[in-house]
Amino acid sequence: MSVRLVLVLLVVAALAVAGWFMLGSPSGAVVVTSKEPALVTRIVDGDTIVVEGGQKVRLLGMDTDERGEPCYSEAKNALAGLILNKEVQLERDGEDKDMYGRLLRWIWLDNSLINEEMVKLGLAAARFEQPVHYEERIAAAEKAAIDGKLGCKWRNLTK
Repeated sequence: MSVRLVLVLLVVAALAVAGWFMLGSPSGAVVVTSKEPALVTRIVDGDTIVVEGGQKVRLLGMDTDERGEPCYSEAKNALAGLILNKEVQLERDGEDKDMYGRLLRWIWLDNSLINEEMVKLGLAAARFEQPVHYEERIAAAEKAAIDGKLGCKWRNLTK
């Protein structure tokens, strides 16, 4: 086998392996979808945390009430109970940061997608600024929470 053929095969193999670990974002940028560990040191509200080192992280695919709104405390406290002072995995999907400089991430604890759990518990509404990897899971969790009138978001819902 010639050296040129070996080099071509190596490049093709490297590109194939890279394809398993990368996805194209809606903006066309290549995004690495691997997870990175982080220790949650503070809960800002029901959809924003702070990890060791001081970086703020906004949970993707969901939105919770802000301070002064009905579900603020319940969502914040539930998120704290799930992940405060625990090591989680942060997974990027699409854009890296929002306009406030917060990382935009999916949050995993063991095999549980925390973003989905918050929606499933009726503490957060599904929200998609752009197409996201777990959009179907989050939408299904919201439908189940609405149908079951779960959590502070949906318990008083009348149809």
